[in-house]
Amino acid sequence: MNICIVGAGAWGTSMAIHLVRQKHTVTLVPRRMEQAMGMASSRENKDYLPGVPLDANLQIASELKPAIMEAEAVLFACPSQGILYWCSQLKSAFSSAKRLRYLVTLCKGLEQSTLQYPVDLVQEQLPGYQYGVLSGPNYAREVAEGQPTATVLAMNAPEEEVFPLQQAINGSNLRVYRSEDVRGVELGGCLKNIYAIGAGLCDGLELGDNAKAAFLTRSLREMVRVGMHLGGEQETFYGLSGFGDLIATCEGSWSRNRTFGEAIARGRSASSLIAHRKTVVEGYWATACFSIKCRKEGIEAPILNEVYSILYEAKNPIDVVKALMARPPKPENA
Repeated sequence: MNICIVGAGAWGTSMAIHLVRQKHTVTLVPRRMEQAMGMASSRENKDYLPGVPLDANLQIASELKPAIMEAEAVLFACPSQGILYWCSQLKSAFSSAKRLRYLVTLCKGLEQSTLQYPVDLVQEQLPGYQYGVLSGPNYAREVAEGQPTATVLAMNAPEEEVFPLQQAINGSNLRVYRSEDVRGVELGGCLKNIYAIGAGLCDGLELGDNAKAAFLTRSLREMVRVGMHLGGEQETFYGLSGFGDLIATCEGSWSRNRTFGEAIARGRSASSLIAHRKTVVEGYWATACFSIKCRKEGIEAPILNEVYSILYEAKNPIDVVKALMARPPKPENA
């Protein structure tokens, strides 16, 4: 299959490496011309995936139009706030895309200015294709290095139309499961980042294993409640794109969201950390977006709300722990 990947961060680059390994024709399109030129000459993504060589068969493009001329699928491997940019770029180049069938987002957050889900935005901006999302506990470097990984491809198309793409992405080191719950898979990827910040707060405060186990358990319960209210299916949140991604992001030493929360617990301010980062902490923006959604729709989300108070109202993390522990007793399944 001929596949174009727009966005050349760690995740886009690792997916490109995996798909080339699967013998597909793959073109990776960085947003910045200088990044494209640097990667093409060094055969390495020194900014986001240093130390991992790029196969000679991986094409690095500095222009989008020729990259999608023969593409059958476009993967959006950008932060959620980059979706509108890439949609506008693709819109002006689509006249040359004669074989295109699939548009798939790899984003894990809401678009900040519209509070829309990435798949909805892509469908709205670029109508007439098959749309979906790829999400799961997928640490980019491990995928690039060929370590065993599993993920979920959710599409709004019949099984027989989804299967060719599922089969193309699936490989000996990346097992791809199929789902029809596009909204639930997207929500799992968004919400888990919020709770990963909370897990980092637990680590930074050195609350202990009991506290973190309780936090993860109640976070999963809250994620299911919020996610179902917003249109996801319950079983999706107990799968790879929900529970699986939650555990990986809350426990991984590599997790940007977890280490962000840890740094805040140790005295750094959220605003200063965000201002000096090269990579995106999706959970920071997702917390604000979902806080608005939960308030509007009357969804009970005490953990999410307390993470919001730390990030945006400078509430002391210790005071948040006290507030959560002081809530009235209730049944576990509530």
